[in-house]
Amino acid sequence: MRVTRLPLPLLPFLVAVVQVAGSTGAQWNQLHSAGLMRVPLDAVGYALLLTGPLALTVRHRNPVVSLAVTQVATWAYVVLGYSYGPVFASPAIALYCAVSAGHRRAAWLTGGLMYAFLLSYATWAANLPIPSWYHNLAVAAFIGVVLAAGEYTRARRERITERRRVEAEESRRQASEERLTMAQELHDVLAHNISLIHVQASTALHLIDDHPEQARTALTTIKQASKDVLTEMRSVINVLREGAPRSPTAGLDRLDELTGRAEHGGLTIERQVEGRVRALPPGTDRAGYRIVQEALTNAARHAPGSTVTVLLRYGPRELLIRVTDTGGVGAAEPLGGGNGIPGMRERATALGGTLTSGPHGRGFRVEARLPIPEEPA
Repeated sequence: MRVTRLPLPLLPFLVAVVQVAGSTGAQWNQLHSAGLMRVPLDAVGYALLLTGPLALTVRHRNPVVSLAVTQVATWAYVVLGYSYGPVFASPAIALYCAVSAGHRRAAWLTGGLMYAFLLSYATWAANLPIPSWYHNLAVAAFIGVVLAAGEYTRARRERITERRRVEAEESRRQASEERLTMAQELHDVLAHNISLIHVQASTALHLIDDHPEQARTALTTIKQASKDVLTEMRSVINVLREGAPRSPTAGLDRLDELTGRAEHGGLTIERQVEGRVRALPPGTDRAGYRIVQEALTNAARHAPGSTVTVLLRYGPRELLIRVTDTGGVGAAEPLGGGNGIPGMRERATALGGTLTSGPHGRGFRVEARLPIPEEPA
């Protein structure tokens, strides 16, 4: 439930009206009571009744000052013998505001002093018509309730502040993870297609004089690859736009397009699918696609002209992705310290899976195992 705070001048004004009107009304009985014998309100009495509400105007900026002024004004009012009434409203509100604002030591100390003062006054100076133990218990209960209410408000405010801080931190963390995911997606898209373009450009330059028709095929592949990279980049960047899907569209259902581009790039692709193909979680589906894409990119760069076997095996709780090439038959690029394999391993590890890679015969093999939901009966 949301509580609307009163405007700053309104609460002190209301307290002033209540204290002045209530104390004026209360003195009619107390002036003529043989047991109480209070003195009538005069200029000093009314000034003290207004001092407390006036001090409440700074209760948010300087709660300790407000607390001290209201206490002193109230004690002076009681000692001078003016009529009992709602004069205790101001110190109670100031006490609540001080403890709820976090000034706990000052508030609890002042509450103890207030109780000691009223206890001493009631014992030695006042002539109360009620038993002293009842009066003392009532005063202690009143001060205790005010302090407890202030503590509750303070604790609740701190919990709300902490929750907002945690939510803001979590939002920043998620935004950072999304930026990292987008960077990884862009890396994979660019690495695959630019590598394909590079290989085909080298082929075209090599064949353009002696085999212009084959060079034309390589240039056609470059054109298609450049178009594909623009399309995929647009797809990834659209994720950042308002109202766009929160995950890129690349998935294993687009594996035919991926292997088709790789074949245009000079690789021979053999696809094998084992087990019952079923829908996968978006993260696993995207990671599987990117792992195959990166493995084909490495094959195109380091083993051009090779035969690549892409195996997808759908197990009960695991998806096996195995990409094996037979080794290059043309001029391969020297192996460098790129981020392809570490990036694939990070994707698999993030999903709770594993990825291994290394030489296999004359070629190279990448094998990833990704956990997937159990196959329904």
